Amino acid sequence: MNVASAMPHPVPLAPFPWFDLVMILALVALNGVFAMSELAIVSARKARMEAMARAGRRGARTAIELAADPGKFLSTVQIGITLIGILAGAYSGSSLGGPVGARLAQLGVPSASAPEVGFALVIAVTTFLSLIVGELVPKQFALRSPEPIAALVAVPMLWLSRLTAPFVWLLDKTSALIFRVIGLTRESEHHVTAEELHLIVAEASSAGVIEESERAIISGVVRLADRPVREVMTPRTEVEWIDINATPEQILAQLAEIPHTRMPVADGSVDQMLGVIHARDLVRCLLKGETIDLRAMLRKGIVMPDHVEAMDALKALREAEVPMAFIHDEYGHFEGLVAPANLLAAIAGEFASDQDEYHDPPLVEREDGSWLISGTLAADTMADRLGISLPEDRDFATAAGFALWRLKHLPATGESFDHRGWRFEVVDMDGRRIDKLLAGPILGSE
Repeated sequence: MNVASAMPHPVPLAPFPWFDLVMILALVALNGVFAMSELAIVSARKARMEAMARAGRRGARTAIELAADPGKFLSTVQIGITLIGILAGAYSGSSLGGPVGARLAQLGVPSASAPEVGFALVIAVTTFLSLIVGELVPKQFALRSPEPIAALVAVPMLWLSRLTAPFVWLLDKTSALIFRVIGLTRESEHHVTAEELHLIVAEASSAGVIEESERAIISGVVRLADRPVREVMTPRTEVEWIDINATPEQILAQLAEIPHTRMPVADGSVDQMLGVIHARDLVRCLLKGETIDLRAMLRKGIVMPDHVEAMDALKALREAEVPMAFIHDEYGHFEGLVAPANLLAAIAGEFASDQDEYHDPPLVEREDGSWLISGTLAADTMADRLGISLPEDRDFATAAGFALWRLKHLPATGESFDHRGWRFEVVDMDGRRIDKLLAGPILGSE
């Protein structure tokens, strides 16, 4: 008997179902198209889409319409992704599990368990490809260029949403019912915060999209919208005023010293503000040789509480006869004044004037990397320059107020404290007022 003829012949393998493999890969790719379309349309900026629509870009207007009604659009995408996921998983397991198991048996896997191992391997590979090719990579593309992709896929998505309208309607109504049951609305009531705007502007500056000077201006505008007027006012200790009872000689001497075109007038004390006079009215009297009568020149300034928002103060100044406001606290005490120059300085930074020629700047960087800070410097400006955060609900407006907030008492010269990787030292006191702070980075801190 021939031994070779008695040995069992290996069962020939059936041809591998390459067409089924191509179909599965196509389903995974189609899943990626849905995922990319969803993220692109949702994350596309409306302003850019509007600009593309005005430029005649096909699909831009459709993308805006889809984003305006996200419930129906997301339901359409979810139907597609869910059906594709089910089809890809079931189809791959049924069509490829057996052939892969047979080839595993040829490689030495026990014949009894080879079909199950092949099925599990096919499902694992399909899942991996679905995550990479069907989700992560397409979404990265969508995040890199959301607007062009949104315009490209909007029209096909619109037609698909029309084809699946009955199913979309059912899903949309069901999700709306669930939100109603739990007492929520599907529309977000909170979109972009001021902090997010600061981060967006900082990222744009780092990427070179905008210049550093532009970033500073934009950040200043955003900060101004959230600041009370007391944070931008000239404090009462720095207000230059004219006494209503001053002699003509005293008035002329002050006129030569004060660099402003409008000057507040008080009755004997800064706490008794009466109004505002224009320097041009004084000059007109001098040129005509008339007697200076401050009461006749007096114009009424507006009065506002210190908690009014800076943007509201700007609106009031624009509508007032004299754009100067006297700021009072809740007890009626005069705290300072606000003029358009204060608001502009809060946005663009302090301006050097003739008066500043013999005064130190409020913020000076030293050779060792430390900063000499004036106590009157706006706390926001200090925080922006040092890269530190301040509490949103703070009740201080200046660097001196920041130091008092941290120390909890009136400090003596030489006292120090640490904050966010910086050490602050009180280097000069002017009576009971903190005049200068020295801020230096703490070595080894992050």
